[in-house]
Amino acid sequence: MQSYLEKRDPAKNLARFYRLMVLPNLFGEWTLQREWGRIGQAGQVRSVYFPSREEAMCAFLKLEAAKRRRGYWLRPEQLELFQGRLHL
Repeated sequence: MQSYLEKRDPAKNLARFYRLMVLPNLFGEWTLQREWGRIGQAGQVRSVYFPSREEAMCAFLKLEAAKRRRGYWLRPEQLELFQGRLHL
């Protein structure tokens, strides 16, 4: 599962992105990978490991909700992919 969020404000020269992905790794764990930065440039990446997919998904949904409260929004082409998904 993944989510790509953007935050833009031309008046403040603000063009930021935040990408979240939940991925399995080779050791039977699950990884929540976050990437953020300025749109059009390489971003910073951080990975957090979880013993189960459920824990990784819970962290994913909480972090996505926090970013949306701070003004980030899903890109329009993603909205149709996530219709019907529960948001916490």
